[in-house]
Amino acid sequence: MKEKQMRLFADETEQRGLEDNNYTAKINIPQYEMHGLCPNILELCNMNKYYQLIWKIDRASITDEQKKFLKLAATRHLQFNYTLIAEYYAHQDKEMQQLMEDSALVIIDFDDAIKNGYALLMEKFKNIEDEDLIWAGYDEE
Repeated sequence: MKEKQMRLFADETEQRGLEDNNYTAKINIPQYEMHGLCPNILELCNMNKYYQLIWKIDRASITDEQKKFLKLAATRHLQFNYTLIAEYYAHQDKEMQQLMEDSALVIIDFDDAIKNGYALLMEKFKNIEDEDLIWAGYDEE
């Protein structure tokens, strides 16, 4: 079986095609706008698995310290519906919106997301992209 090799650089024909395209380093943050009715807050998170685990933990013959740890771990099973969260966010007052932003339920400002540690991987990608733009002669400075 013949395996395909991954190429890291475009050949001459592909390079000419790339030069014809317009690239930008802009990062588009979604705008949260109302699209319908405000969702009920109980719809924003599916907690079924979490409640099942809490029920089991409360009945277990383990120490209180162990229960506390397992209950914290059970929060990993909360399933957030980010589409509904975005809609809910759009319906809220500034104070609630700020608290939702602080909890990274929505990302409004890319620089704040990096500063708060929510976008470390994206920051690395942006740095790579910036280096590529400079290397390719598209430095915006």
